[in-house]
Amino acid sequence: MISIADKENMATVNVTKKEVTRDLDHCDIPYYVSEFVEREVGNDYDSLRKLGSLIDKLSENKKQLEEQVLTVSSEVPKRIQKALKNAEDSKKSLNRLLEEEALLSDSIDSHLLKAEPWMEELGVLISQVEEIERHLSYLKWISRIEELSDNIQQYLMTNNVPEAASTLAFMAELDIKLQESSCSHLLAFVRSTVKFWHKILKDKLSSDFEEVLTQLRWPFVGPPQSQAFGLAAPANAPDIYNNLETLFCQLLKLQTSDELLTKPKQLPEKYSLPPSPPIILPIQIMLNPLQKRFKYHFTGNKPTNVLNKPEWYLTQVLMWIGNHSKFLDDKIQPILDKAGSSVNAGLEFSRALVMLILEKLAADIPFLLYDDALFCHLVDEILQFERELYSVHGYLSTLPSCMHILSEESCFQRWLTVEKKFALQKMDSMLSSEAAWVSQYKDITDVDEMKVPDCAETFMTLLLVITDRYKNLPTASRKLQFLGLQKELVDDFRIRLTQVMKEESRASLGFRYCAILNAVNYIATVLADWADNVFFLQLQQAELEVCAESSSVSQLQLGQLASMESSVFDEMINLLERLKQDMLSRQVHHVFKEVTDAAKLYKKERWLSLPSQAEQAVMSLSSTACPMLLTLRDRLLQLEQQLCHSLFKIFWQMLAEKVDTFIYQEIIMANHFNEGGAAQLQFDMSRNLFPLFSHYCKRPENYFKHIKEACIILNLNVGSALLLKDVLQSASENEASLKPNQPSATAALNELGVYKLAQRDVEILLNLRAIWPNTGK
Repeated sequence: MISIADKENMATVNVTKKEVTRDLDHCDIPYYVSEFVEREVGNDYDSLRKLGSLIDKLSENKKQLEEQVLTVSSEVPKRIQKALKNAEDSKKSLNRLLEEEALLSDSIDSHLLKAEPWMEELGVLISQVEEIERHLSYLKWISRIEELSDNIQQYLMTNNVPEAASTLAFMAELDIKLQESSCSHLLAFVRSTVKFWHKILKDKLSSDFEEVLTQLRWPFVGPPQSQAFGLAAPANAPDIYNNLETLFCQLLKLQTSDELLTKPKQLPEKYSLPPSPPIILPIQIMLNPLQKRFKYHFTGNKPTNVLNKPEWYLTQVLMWIGNHSKFLDDKIQPILDKAGSSVNAGLEFSRALVMLILEKLAADIPFLLYDDALFCHLVDEILQFERELYSVHGYLSTLPSCMHILSEESCFQRWLTVEKKFALQKMDSMLSSEAAWVSQYKDITDVDEMKVPDCAETFMTLLLVITDRYKNLPTASRKLQFLGLQKELVDDFRIRLTQVMKEESRASLGFRYCAILNAVNYIATVLADWADNVFFLQLQQAELEVCAESSSVSQLQLGQLASMESSVFDEMINLLERLKQDMLSRQVHHVFKEVTDAAKLYKKERWLSLPSQAEQAVMSLSSTACPMLLTLRDRLLQLEQQLCHSLFKIFWQMLAEKVDTFIYQEIIMANHFNEGGAAQLQFDMSRNLFPLFSHYCKRPENYFKHIKEACIILNLNVGSALLLKDVLQSASENEASLKPNQPSATAALNELGVYKLAQRDVEILLNLRAIWPNTGK
């Protein structure tokens, strides 16, 4: 047993242990001692016997620590002394270096002072040497040019024209390198030398080249099959073609010097022609006779130069391109390929002839700009020329074309004005035509699915033609202006359709009203299809960039354009869709009014006193329902014939919804039904009303859910009706008392096939049943 004294000691220890806590602001020794005793002794007082060995261990640790402290304390002064000594040595070395630096600086200053007169003399000498070097370089350049000039002379004297041409090409390259020099006289000397020899060589080679072309019967005035020589092969043909190749290559070598000396004709900057290199020299020579013919026939007072016949010179150029294309591809292109040139002979030839046309157009357009007939005719001919040039002859859109001339500001604005004027005139004529509202495919069932009136189809064809006319314009900004014109025309046509529609609004089921509706639907459908066309998607991107720069639209609209959620025609499509919905609503309202008028007797049917199904041999349609159903049938057949399929589908679905609501609210919910009345209602609906719509869908009853489900409730047998009534009543009580685990009213209704009607509506329908058995309640 533990004595009282031991208990007191234990209590003291415990008290002591609890009292000793770590003091962060003072010495931690008491805390560590307490922790040490707790760890080594703890509550096991038998371990006090180990105190002797514990004291010995602590004494040994203390001795080791004292030795370490003595060792460290003896080493630290040595390190400090060593660091101080190093610092002293560094200071002495630095002072020594500073003294040496001062001596060296004084020596340099003294030397510079002594050498200053020499430097001045040397500076003068160096300037003289540099000037002499410049003079020497100048003389070397002169000597080099004179040497090259002498070489050319020697080559020409020995009739070595190829080497002479190569040497001239090298001289022209030197001329280009010297362009940054300020030696104006040297530049003038080099340029005059290049010009001198270039003229001699060009004249000689041109003369020989023209002689070879003459032997080939160049230029060809007829199609390839009728050419006298050209591609034919007489006995001396190989020699002629060899000479052609030799002279062509030699003329190519003069291209650099020719570009230096000859400035090509440039049209004014207002036409914004794309940059293009000069026509290569041999092609220029080949084009000379054709250019002379063009200028002879289509300039001055010649009878062939008339403003109202632009097709004459446009057709002539196309004929020239076609007549020479085979020769250029078969004979000239291989020479260019062999010479390492990237030039396409056919395109180069076409480009040169197109430049003739551009010059002609730039001169003629100011004289016919304000004559609508002449200007419109010119534009038509230009567009036809461009189509053939690109499609038949492979002309590139990156090269100068007639569209650059038409894109000039004054000409382009006039084009837009004339285009709009003639488009509006066309719209007037198409809407005033006797066949405006008749489909030209009305007798062809497979083609006439959209039942498009002639005016709408002609209008969309007009828009398509306008697109074809402007799609090759060189800049996106010009295309966007034409797109704006198309939007204006669509909006103008929509307004005209609206005006005609208002005139016909009293006969909303008439042929013309339906034709207008078909037209609106067709235009909206075609515009939606065009919105996915690559051309209009590119215009949408261009419009996005313009809008982003001008900040004329909201960030939301920019986001919709960028994400392709909207299209360039969205505004027009939305307006047309609104008009379409308004017109359809008018038709639905008109037919629905006729149906409700015809249903007045049906509403007054005595549902409460009708005989039961068992009392009748055969169920038949209620006589009072006949007018309503006949009206419905006739109007459906009429509009099916007059409206296109997509519109008629929207129409009958809207009508079905209104009829469903009308019969449910005005007939079913307004009457009480005995067993015979409920059966008669279901027969009228399921065997007569629903089948009217079975031609348009497989399950017409799904569009009359109120009626269908009301018939289900009214025709339940008595037991099922009582059970359902109890379930609904219990569900209402449970809902009020918050008992969610009771049977669900929705589940019970779904089991019967009722999904649309609400629980309250079903309760009302059950109360409309006239006969209930006496349950004793």
